Amino acid sequence: MSNTPPTFRIGTAGWTLPKQHAAAFPPEGSHLERYASAFNCVEINSSFYRSHMRKTWERWAGSTPHNFQFAVKMPKSITHAAKLVNCGALLQTFFDEIHGLGERLGPVLVQLPPKLAFDSGIAHEFFTTLRELHSDLTACEARHASWFAPEADRLLRDFKVARAAADPPKGSQLAATPGGWQGFHYYRLHGTPRTYYSDYSSASQSTLATTLQKSSTAQTWVIFDNTALGHATANALSLANLLSPSQQ
Repeated sequence: MSNTPPTFRIGTAGWTLPKQHAAAFPPEGSHLERYASAFNCVEINSSFYRSHMRKTWERWAGSTPHNFQFAVKMPKSITHAAKLVNCGALLQTFFDEIHGLGERLGPVLVQLPPKLAFDSGIAHEFFTTLRELHSDLTACEARHASWFAPEADRLLRDFKVARAAADPPKGSQLAATPGGWQGFHYYRLHGTPRTYYSDYSSASQSTLATTLQKSSTAQTWVIFDNTALGHATANALSLANLLSPSQQ
């Protein structure tokens, strides 16, 4: 077992800076530059709704420190409209764009629709095509019960795709814990009980920090998506403070 301490990347979905937490960031610079002074990662959700020109990705990369990384959510045209079927051209365009992030590119997030059941043939073809275009970190947020069966988990492991841990869990209680490939872990915390709105208590933060520190996984991402009232920023700052600075 490696003695190398795990790497934790803690951030939020998007880099909006709520007014009530503005004091935690420098007063000067773009929102992204200010955000990146306090966090070492961010999850881009806007890519789910629309494409961005490659030069936009390059500009974002150039606005952040060398150790900062972006997680990027895959477009809904692939996951929700096409439902993973015949996506070669769409995947090619997506990766051509986001590879503009260069070394700042972290995990690609494949969030599946709640009603999309696991189909081994479709999933195998989709991830085969994905891996022909992109060999780096990939996470899948599955939300249908069939994706938590052993066959689906084996397929994700075969393609080195981490199954994201989500709160609140959808489809199965197994959704609350990381699955699939264990090369890295990816947590998406949407807020409980009210999705996108609820704050995470100090006690729940401490429990999560303990869980993360006990994990043998080399790299763990934690993205707070409870952004509606600005709690994501406070929760991410709190969790980052609970973890050792040497591991950030």
